[in-house]
Amino acid sequence: MFIDPETLTPKEIYKLLIGSVVPRPIAWVSTVSRNGVYNLAPFSFYNVVSRNPPMLGISIGPGVGERNGTEKDTLTNIRSEKDFVINVVSNKVANQMHLSSSNFQPEVDEFKSVNVTPMESKIVKSPLIMEADIKMECRLEKIIELGSDHLVIGRLVQYHIIDDLYCDGKVNIGKLQPVGRLAGNYNLVENIFLLPR
Repeated sequence: MFIDPETLTPKEIYKLLIGSVVPRPIAWVSTVSRNGVYNLAPFSFYNVVSRNPPMLGISIGPGVGERNGTEKDTLTNIRSEKDFVINVVSNKVANQMHLSSSNFQPEVDEFKSVNVTPMESKIVKSPLIMEADIKMECRLEKIIELGSDHLVIGRLVQYHIIDDLYCDGKVNIGKLQPVGRLAGNYNLVENIFLLPR
């Protein structure tokens, strides 16, 4: 079967892409508004985009549902405050992460709404999620408009990891138990193996 993306609606091609690019890591992004309101949102269009200097990228689409067509609070806050934190989603915080994908109004403190604890960052203004085992403070490098979405690139300026996960300069993935995104569901990284077998 051959499929010409030009013959599909944006929703149809989106469904094919999220079912093909799997599993996707989840950036649980925390920001703060100009008025001091804490915001949380998960993004599965996310990855490392540069190793030197270290940079991370997240793609932020427009609002959906009752906020259809609006700019997401995460993007608004990053534009305004020029920083954000990427918190890594592990199995123990997966439910809270999922709850934070709801369409909250801009004045709502989402840390309180999903029952996680804000923690002061070392360098940036945006808060850390205390319950996350890995947290990466980022300063805004640039925002690139890509069709209806915005690719946000942040430079890593501070890295936090709990002692139990750090071993000889590496992350113990087995202990971390990271959660990824599939098409409409989630997966847990459990079966780790070496190649060739």
